[in-house]
Amino acid sequence: MKKSHIIIIIVIAAAIGILVSTAGDASTYVGFGEAFQMAKAGSKKEIHVVGELKKDNAGKVIGIEEGMDKVSFSFVMIDENGKEQKVDYNQPMPQDFTKSEKVVVIGAYNGDTFKASKILLKCPSKYQEQKVNV
Repeated sequence: MKKSHIIIIIVIAAAIGILVSTAGDASTYVGFGEAFQMAKAGSKKEIHVVGELKKDNAGKVIGIEEGMDKVSFSFVMIDENGKEQKVDYNQPMPQDFTKSEKVVVIGAYNGDTFKASKILLKCPSKYQEQKVNV
């Protein structure tokens, strides 16, 4: 075999190794019900849950509570299946948190509470067309 063939085989093997190792860390999008079942089955894997913040009839966000340490907070989120869940987050509240259209929490269940390690927000776009009354 030529040296170039050996180098190509090593590069391909390394690429396959990287793909296999990162595929095991990939997280999936599930609802709170499925995430709870996964936790009951012993899974410690962090998962993504997509949903919206709980709002009252006027559209105001409700269910946000400041933590005892004044840094962390908790909030109520409704997943895409309609299941309501309290989520704890041990970081300060992200900017424009209450204005977000959708929220993605990344974390896992700890008992009956969902503990988020990261929060991703989808905020209303400033580029959306808006009607202007003249």
